[in-house]
Amino acid sequence: MLQIDRQYLPTSDELPDSDDTPVDNEDQNFLPNLLLFLLEYIWKNRDDWYFGVDMGIYHTTGVSPRVPVIPDGFLSLGVERRKNGGSRSSYVMWEEEYTAPILNLEVVSHTYGDEYGKKLEIYRQLGIKYYVIYNPQFWRRDGHLPFEVYKLVDDDYQLQIGEPLWMPEIGLGIGRCVLPSDRFGREVLSWFDQKGDRYLTPEEQAEIERQTANTERQRADAAQKQVELLTAKLRSLGISEE
Repeated sequence: MLQIDRQYLPTSDELPDSDDTPVDNEDQNFLPNLLLFLLEYIWKNRDDWYFGVDMGIYHTTGVSPRVPVIPDGFLSLGVERRKNGGSRSSYVMWEEEYTAPILNLEVVSHTYGDEYGKKLEIYRQLGIKYYVIYNPQFWRRDGHLPFEVYKLVDDDYQLQIGEPLWMPEIGLGIGRCVLPSDRFGREVLSWFDQKGDRYLTPEEQAEIERQTANTERQRADAAQKQVELLTAKLRSLGISEE
């Protein structure tokens, strides 16, 4: 990647944090925010990652460093969770030691956004290791699969096989699922572990813990009743507990 002397580059305060273009559908906002929400729980003790949603990535590979590329979601590793203790208005590569995101996500909508062409090439130039394209509604129109993950290998993107797809460089897998708690039965994207098991939401984990606690309490109550019955029987036989 071309690295220009930072004194000639604008700061994040000088760059717009939005192009004020609304997302084309609900999924473009909901899906990446769900992935962020899950990461907040999975990596709650880590401070070396950042997940951006509908945020501009400013870089130096295009015609101007003032023109960002805006994925629906992206994950960077090895960066501050909170930039200088605060929040980011945008992701400015030269203020992140030129650390490129390791994963970018695009949710294809009715308005085709060149996810398979121009954006793919930009992400290749940036060195994005994994490029996820989620296209559940318009994949036939575009001649692709509903869910595709490309990996950068020898400076070229290669479509990966398998779902959920394990990404060793990230330590996570990604794939589709329907959350049991979703009354709308919507298909979403989620993170998975190396065994292919989906990471549970905090609500699901809390419910499991509640059920486990109830089971343990029922076992304890049953054991106590057995003791009480045995004690009563011994007394009826005139046998002392001692």
